[in-house]
Amino acid sequence: MKKALKQRILKSVLAASVVVSALYLPTAPVSAASDDKAAPVVREDIYGAPATGANANAPLVALPEHEEPRKPLPGEPTEPDSSSWGYDVKTGKFTHPKYTPDNEGPQPFNGSLPYLDQNQYLKNTKVEAFYPYVAGYGHSWQTSFDLDGRRYLYDYETNQYNLFDITDPLNAKHITTKWFDTKVEHQFGPLNVKYNKTLDKNLAVQCYEVPRYGKITNKYLNPKEVDTIREWKMLRGFRIYEVNGPNWTDWKVLSETPLDSSTYDPSKPQQGSGCQDIPVYSGDQYLFVAGAPNDSYANTEYKTYLYSGAQIAYDISDPTKPKQLDIWSVPGQIKGEEADYNKNPRAGNKTSWMGSRMPLFIPKTVEEGGKYGYAAMGGFGFYVVDITDPANMKTVSHIDMPMSYTGTEGDNIDVSKVETTGMVYYSGYPLSEDCHEPYKEIYAIDVRDPKNPKIATTLERPTPPKDAPFTDYCQRRGSFGPKRTGYAEVQPGTPSQKYMPYSFYNAGMQMFDLTTPDKPTIAAYFVPKMAGELTDDEGNKYFNDQSDPVHGIFVEWDRNLIWVFSGHGMYVVSSPLLGEPVKGMPQAGLQVADAKGELATDSQPFTRDGATMVPLRSVFEKLGLTVSWDAAANKITGKKDELTLELIVGEKFVTVNGEKKETAAATIVEGGRAFVSLKTIADAAGVKAEWNNKAKTVVISSK
Repeated sequence: MKKALKQRILKSVLAASVVVSALYLPTAPVSAASDDKAAPVVREDIYGAPATGANANAPLVALPEHEEPRKPLPGEPTEPDSSSWGYDVKTGKFTHPKYTPDNEGPQPFNGSLPYLDQNQYLKNTKVEAFYPYVAGYGHSWQTSFDLDGRRYLYDYETNQYNLFDITDPLNAKHITTKWFDTKVEHQFGPLNVKYNKTLDKNLAVQCYEVPRYGKITNKYLNPKEVDTIREWKMLRGFRIYEVNGPNWTDWKVLSETPLDSSTYDPSKPQQGSGCQDIPVYSGDQYLFVAGAPNDSYANTEYKTYLYSGAQIAYDISDPTKPKQLDIWSVPGQIKGEEADYNKNPRAGNKTSWMGSRMPLFIPKTVEEGGKYGYAAMGGFGFYVVDITDPANMKTVSHIDMPMSYTGTEGDNIDVSKVETTGMVYYSGYPLSEDCHEPYKEIYAIDVRDPKNPKIATTLERPTPPKDAPFTDYCQRRGSFGPKRTGYAEVQPGTPSQKYMPYSFYNAGMQMFDLTTPDKPTIAAYFVPKMAGELTDDEGNKYFNDQSDPVHGIFVEWDRNLIWVFSGHGMYVVSSPLLGEPVKGMPQAGLQVADAKGELATDSQPFTRDGATMVPLRSVFEKLGLTVSWDAAANKITGKKDELTLELIVGEKFVTVNGEKKETAAATIVEGGRAFVSLKTIADAAGVKAEWNNKAKTVVISSK
């Protein structure tokens, strides 16, 4: 996210790039000057990659940003010895520096391509569709949810969102784009939409955080910028909405909760960071968020951020009145804990992010009997947290992770396989271009003994295919390294227990085969071109920012599809390793007692006006009722033994053995099939009827 969100319009620098790029990277072997009698001498220490094929007309790379060198602050890392890192022309491999100071923009080296590679590379993948929409350059969030029998996708940043109907992923429909002018309206933020079975409604929890970049350039040098953040007026917390339609503008605000426990007043600044990243909410009782609850959570080195995020649990049984249960943090985060903080070897480097960036990673909810959450706490390392009682979260164990700065340490943990393999996967992500920082490893951590977690191995570093015009991804320009596996709390379906897709910036999407936990391999990849042409609001053509060609993925596990978000658009990708892609809505299930089955394609449940609607005939017949239809009276009758149920289409009542009872939702007809609310079935038939949103199954059992 440190990447500038501006669009680098390359047309204005192409001519200059032609000249200057030759100064740091010839595109062909260089011969020494000589007279006619002397044989040419070829420089074997300079890499050459002629622009041929798809790259014949490739756009050139933006020029390095030439700025006056800044004197390092006390304790800040300096540039490493140039002989200790770089590209080896003979071996074709790049050695990362062990450490670097913060840096922005291109950092070319001998071996860097002077152009933006226009090739696309695939292994065990297929591009199903492409949509030229971009919400964020370098970063964006994604959230999807099902409503009224359709699936919607948000791709968004804090200043805008794009909303799509992706019911048919091969023919997705762009519904709207909204920009936010934060001078007059509140910013947007990462959100999670879940079905709440108790309320029989879809609820959304949306987080809001102070800017990580842009408002502060260097807190150590610019106290006025620090004051700007302290005085920034916004909700530093979260809102809960009732989701009344696909578009955010139609949602109803149920509550506004600052993390500092104050009452939200838009005219007054609050304390703390606000709520970091996508909140963890399953649709049940508990909500987990990350963030600094007040200004005392401030021990962090990062130049552009004032806070050290903790982990916070809430009870939102009543979504209009969230109740804070507990704040969990690690020794050294809070002012006054400097003795603990200074034990960390990163203390004083004025570079490392210390504290949370994302909420706890929870593989099994507390409501389902889950015991543990896993915390990536930046430079503080990896933690196992006991969440059995969210009002009393406890540290179980901790690993001090290897240092890797500049760049983000301790950002993401994939916990989707831990219940079956005992392994979680921990990573940071790069912030610099051209690999001008240590490589960000993906660590496989064995947590089968929660009190004694161990680093088991690191995952394979991606390598280019043999037909690529480069031998190491560091040469391809932009950033290289892992970002995230998507946001598990909002990705629909059950994750594969064998394969793990990862976004990898200029290496696209890399999919790891985890069959053998101690020897993970790369089984598939999709690597799009580095840049593409886009059109701005005024009709001007430009090439996107090259620094982060793939900044995120979103996996629809229930449809075997991976959405890949690049700087020039959204790709929909399938892989035979995941299975045949589902190109419509996934089929819902129906479970009565222990008997399970699938509902017909045209009988899928949906939510309308806050009620979950299910196919009447399918459910009644599963319950053993004989169904009849009186067309003249628009009446549906279900009979079994001494039970008779009568419903009239369009009416909000059901007649049970002659007794008329009001219902919350009317019986309706869609596509020639009658649908009735789950609550009506429960009340009328005397059963327990629920919608399991995670399993996409109607579950009916005896009370």
